[in-house]
Amino acid sequence: MFGGGNTITLFRVRGITVAVDWSWFLILFLVIFWLSSFYGELLGQPSSSMEPYLLAVASAIGFFGSILLHEFGHAIVALRNGIGISTIRLWIFGGVAQMDREADGPGTEFMVAIAGPVVTALISVVLVAIGIAVSGTSAFSDAVRLQVGADTGGIMAMVAWLAAINIIVLFFNLLPAFPMDGGRVVRAIAWKVTGRRSSATRFAAGLGRIFGYLFIALGLFWAIQGAVFSGIWLALIGFLINSSARAATAETTVAGVLEGMKVGDVMDESPVAIPSTASIHQALDEYFLRYQWSWFPVTDEHGRFAGVIIRDEAESVEETERASATVGEHLEVSSGGFHIREDAPLDSLLGNQDMRKFGALMVTDQAGRLSGVVTIEQLGRALKPG
Repeated sequence: MFGGGNTITLFRVRGITVAVDWSWFLILFLVIFWLSSFYGELLGQPSSSMEPYLLAVASAIGFFGSILLHEFGHAIVALRNGIGISTIRLWIFGGVAQMDREADGPGTEFMVAIAGPVVTALISVVLVAIGIAVSGTSAFSDAVRLQVGADTGGIMAMVAWLAAINIIVLFFNLLPAFPMDGGRVVRAIAWKVTGRRSSATRFAAGLGRIFGYLFIALGLFWAIQGAVFSGIWLALIGFLINSSARAATAETTVAGVLEGMKVGDVMDESPVAIPSTASIHQALDEYFLRYQWSWFPVTDEHGRFAGVIIRDEAESVEETERASATVGEHLEVSSGGFHIREDAPLDSLLGNQDMRKFGALMVTDQAGRLSGVVTIEQLGRALKPG
């Protein structure tokens, strides 16, 4: 949920960039500092000793690893439903998987939203099972509540802490406070019941704002009672939830204009496409030179959308090879993205990253055949009243 700020790239997995915001380092430091003290007390050692410190570092890595797996849960399900994921970003309040577009149906919305909590639940079950198998139910239950005894080892205390923090993350994420996962689940259910995305979003966002105000009030109460850090933390989360919910409500005003419209209602039904078997020479001479466009859609022998060829990519092919090199060998954007079904809701184009980047999306039918193209200009005309 949420995200923002400058990021540092850690690594890439299957085209997904995993990055951290600068604020992530702050929470990393705080987690390690607090856990070093905790493990030091547990082991009867100074918090500056090597063993408590290493346990704290391992716990922090485990914690953020579980957050990352949570976000990959969202990402994998999104990718399987044709929604591109550009970046997974960790920051001070958790993580966010940045989707290229919104889900085009309540079923997809539900599966993407619930995937993260399912992963967190599985992590919690595995950790609890390990803890009970090694320490027994009573001892591990005490360790989870941080009521550790002298016979509790450092490793088991770490497993208990990771189990506890994942259970807390699971509970928090399932609260029906949009745009958190639980709020998105509520929106998916409301969308299914009403058949209207905008109405469902307003309902879920309304719940989100209520929870936002509750978090702010509770956080301030905690701060007054002496739990200053926890109180301020919860109040900030409430503020972010409230702001995000308010923004989502505002967006529904725009999306409401497009309610009931499909992509096929506004698309251009006569797109110019290049066969994947055409040579680069043909593409440059018969298409790029003639139309002066910077890119073209490419279709396979059955008329299915295969991807996009960019002019710069075509011109980068050596002149001596242009007659033998085919367009299909030099696709810049594969068929995995840059297209949308003609029966998809028109409001699903709002916020689509490929649409923003290229100014248009290819439109396909149920069989994947290219049936049209929809541009930002067409979307803009649909948004104009009258």
